[in-house]
Amino acid sequence: MPRKILFTMFGCILFTAILNLCQFYQFASFSPLLLLVSRWIAIASIIWFATRKNTLTTWILISMIVGAEFGEDFSKIAIHLDVLSKIFLNMVKTIIAPLIFATLVVGIAGHSNLKQVGRMGWKSIVYFEIVSTLALFIGLLVINISQAGVGVSLPVNAVQESLTAVKPQSWDQVILHIFPENIAKAVYDGQILQVVIFSIVFGIAVAMLKEKHRNKMISFTESLSETMFKFTNVVMYMAPVAVFAAIAYTVGHMGLGILANLFKLLATLYIALSLFLFGVLMPIALFLKIPVKKFILAVSEPATIAFATTSSESALPRAMEAMEKFGVPRKIVAFVMPTGYSFNLDGTTLYLSLATIFVAQVAGIHLPIERQLIIVFTLMLTSKGVAGVPRASLVILLGTATSFGLPTWPIFIILGIDILMDMARTAVNVVGNCLATAVVARWEGEFDETKARNFTTHNIE
Repeated sequence: MPRKILFTMFGCILFTAILNLCQFYQFASFSPLLLLVSRWIAIASIIWFATRKNTLTTWILISMIVGAEFGEDFSKIAIHLDVLSKIFLNMVKTIIAPLIFATLVVGIAGHSNLKQVGRMGWKSIVYFEIVSTLALFIGLLVINISQAGVGVSLPVNAVQESLTAVKPQSWDQVILHIFPENIAKAVYDGQILQVVIFSIVFGIAVAMLKEKHRNKMISFTESLSETMFKFTNVVMYMAPVAVFAAIAYTVGHMGLGILANLFKLLATLYIALSLFLFGVLMPIALFLKIPVKKFILAVSEPATIAFATTSSESALPRAMEAMEKFGVPRKIVAFVMPTGYSFNLDGTTLYLSLATIFVAQVAGIHLPIERQLIIVFTLMLTSKGVAGVPRASLVILLGTATSFGLPTWPIFIILGIDILMDMARTAVNVVGNCLATAVVARWEGEFDETKARNFTTHNIE
């Protein structure tokens, strides 16, 4: 791309930023129309850049910027755009169950190595619990240092929204919830872990068939798997539109002003998640000699999709495809990643520990460290297997606050910026699960170093 054109684009964006900052800090006064036009000229230059770059990740990032500006300038229209993002999410949800089923059955029955399934299972669970525990402690540490809840005094009715009540589950109910009573119901309810369990048992059953019948079933599931990956590519063309609609709706619905009131909490979460990414996940990747630059390239698109849509499910098909191209065998990707969606929610675990202490700080309640540990370990257990509950993190937080005698009204203050917090924690969930597949593949001695080092974004276009 010619440098003159790039300099012109950045100059336009810089000029627009200076105009709007001068107006905001009252250094000068400009016509609202001039400011509006300048912003949209800058937006037009960014869109032009996206057309020249022409990659899905670029379009998604640009759609976030355009969506935020559209939501701020045309909020009355933006609040009706949510339907576009919901259409995209619904289409993605149709992919997940058949994709997991097909890839797991092929991985298990196609190799007939049933011992490896058990080995991958215990290795995954051990890794998930260690990393989730580290995330939990990072959340505790950062919120206790920042004291983000101290001094916050927003009114109780600052956010008029309610949460769906959910009954706390006992340990035997949590275990029972893992196993499907009806596979169609599990698919309908979006219970990924139940689909995984069914697919594993089905794959084992196929592996036990006589060769004549086994080959037919493996051939069918291989074709189904490839079809669902192509289906994913088709649906992803709608991703930039869905991202634009989701961000425009969010900004149009709540405005940008709420950021000022709760900026400290938002910054605390983003700092904590950054510490987790660079202080836990990156050292793990370096220790196991996983090419970090190529890994970042591989996860950039699914993480961006998760960030923009606040949905891990929306990123799952693309993440599975990316990690397979990155050098992780399909059978490992198909087993570890869906399982991680219930047991390896690193971003969510970190957020829950942080948000619980924030609630106590806002209410002026001092919690000794031993009580904090009891609360967050309880949160880590109760967070398993509730991915199908709307606003699951907040629902769990609400139930835990009630159980431990904490007030619930600060949670409704968090609700105001929950969408912005959900973006970051969902993206971290996806990155954590992608790395988990590479870690297990390395432990199994099946990580393809050559494919990883030669990975490019064109591999999954």
